[in-house]
Amino acid sequence: MAVPRHFLDLDRFDRATLRHILELAAIFKHDADRRQHPLAGRTLAMIFEKPSTRTRVSFEVAMHQLGGTVVVLTDTDSQLNRGESMADTARVLSRYVDAIMIRTSKPSKLAELADYASVPVINGLTDESHPCQLMADVMTFEEHRGPITGRLVAWSGDANNVARSWIQAAVRFGFRLRLACPKPLQPANGLLEWARSEGGEVTLTASPEDAVAGADLVVTDTWVSMGTREAETRHNLLAPYRVDEALMARAKPDALFMHCLPAHRGQEVSAAVIDGPQSVVWDEAENRLHAQKGILAWCLG
Repeated sequence: MAVPRHFLDLDRFDRATLRHILELAAIFKHDADRRQHPLAGRTLAMIFEKPSTRTRVSFEVAMHQLGGTVVVLTDTDSQLNRGESMADTARVLSRYVDAIMIRTSKPSKLAELADYASVPVINGLTDESHPCQLMADVMTFEEHRGPITGRLVAWSGDANNVARSWIQAAVRFGFRLRLACPKPLQPANGLLEWARSEGGEVTLTASPEDAVAGADLVVTDTWVSMGTREAETRHNLLAPYRVDEALMARAKPDALFMHCLPAHRGQEVSAAVIDGPQSVVWDEAENRLHAQKGILAWCLG
């Protein structure tokens, strides 16, 4: 039996493979002939242990437009909520479907699913990473500004799962990344050491002004993710990292702004920035659909 093509994290891929997936995404986005259904007869199971808008709708529509079908499993729809192991779930679903996407808290659940599934497993989000989002983000930047290789990206805020995937993307796509994070919310040293050992240009600072200076792209995310406690403490720590007009003014005049959404205007980003001319958040959200088409097509050969 062939080894399944999982899409788990960006650090598991070389640049050529990630580029190939983005090329597929661009083809699907710009091919108006919807009569071609390369995934006809294929079924994707989607496991949601966390609620979702963009991940669920984009994957479901992507699979439909490629000719396939989708089965959605939430906590109330599967035996996972009643104690069935992820390993047994993987074995059973592999007998029914052609691929599995999971959105979960624990990376260990993703790993167990991939270890025991005989079909491709796709990481729809964990508390440690969000690789599908990064494929859409790179696609979006390049549509607006050309190749991201050699460009400067600035992150301001918590070094959360999206920030960690930005670190992996910086290494694999060859752009420079500056992260501005308060000390209690900085990325683990091991991830930064990995990036540097791979030749990545990733730097860490406590100053959002220093991080954003001269950047081609400014990125942030919500201060309080699903399931995160101590919201008030996080708000106090992250208030200086808000992306507002003054911070954007330190970036290049033609710098773009991204946010994976959902956004909270007046918290991590001002309304003037996210709704302003430098913001490409709606293109970014749309490209989740197209990037995931590329991922699905690659996983399913």
